[in-house]
Amino acid sequence: MTGKTPRAVLPAALASLILASAAGGLIALLTPLSSAAGPDFPAMKVQPYQPPKPAPAFALPDLHGKVVRLEDFRGKVVMLVFWTTW
Repeated sequence: MTGKTPRAVLPAALASLILASAAGGLIALLTPLSSAAGPDFPAMKVQPYQPPKPAPAFALPDLHGKVVRLEDFRGKVVMLVFWTTW
């Protein structure tokens, strides 16, 4: 060792790490955002998120023959199940 005790080495190493982190953060802040490219979705083989679109207005009869409209359930969670027998 260079004459420093282990307790003296730790604060010096920690100070160096903090200084290096701060310098890296400053460089990141000074980099213009326009130069940052967006994700390359085709290369990642994923599709970008598309916000959901409102469902079209429709009305269907329920099991009792009463006509039910989707707009009657605005603001509520609706689960639609369609099935058929052939």
